[in-house]
Order: sequence, then structure tokens, then C-alpha cells
Amino acid sequence: QVELVESGGGSVQPGASLRLSCAASGFTLDDYAIGWFRQAPGKEREPVLCKTSSDRMVYYVDSVKGRFSISRDNAKNTVYLQMNSLKPEDTAVYYCAVVAAPFTCGSPAYDFWGQGTRVTVSS
Repeated sequence: QVELVESGGGSVQPGASLRLSCAASGFTLDDYAIGWFRQAPGKEREPVLCKTSSDRMVYYVDSVKGRFSISRDNAKNTVYLQMNSLKPEDTAVYYCAVVAAPFTCGSPAYDFWGQGTRVTVSS
């Protein structure tokens, strides 16, 4: 069964860090680009950042540059979204999604999606 399972969300104060996990099963992540999306309350889902299969990072939200990053653990078939210096405007449900080569970041359609994990940043 092909699945992406996310974890690691929660409620934190501004300035804190969180690491979201996205574990894949039923396929290997090696040849996939990994995108992280978010949907804030009352807003549409938006792409945040993406890492290509060749490990190039693509940012879609300027405010996360220098704060968010994506890493992979191929042995665990898991990708991570490291979020540092969190701000209230980062509050959203975060989704991971993957797209197989030859498609990559920016593709209009991703192959698989996680179920989402909620991040709340509030004092």
C-alpha cells in the first residue's frame, strides 16, 4: 500500500522549532521530488518549499528562507521539514507530497500526498 504518513506537528511558541516527518511506505523516495505545502485557516493550500531528487531546494515562500529546510533519510525512507524560528504566520496544516521523475518541483500534479499535520504557533 502506497502511503505517506506525517507526524511531528503541535503547538509551540514563537521562536520555537519543530521537525515534521513524512514517512513513505509502498515505494522508495529516492527518485522523487519532495514538496511541503501548507494551508492556513481560511486560506488556500500553498506550496512552501520543495527538494528535487538531485537535492536542489526550491522556495515558494520568501519568509521561510533561512528558517525551513528539507532533509531525507533514505535508510528510513523518510523526509523531514525542519522549521526554526517559527512565527504565528506559520500556523497551518502542513502536507508533504511527492512527484516522480521526470517531473519535479513545480509540477501541477503530485503523485502522493500525506494526510497533513497541524502546526500552531502562538504565545
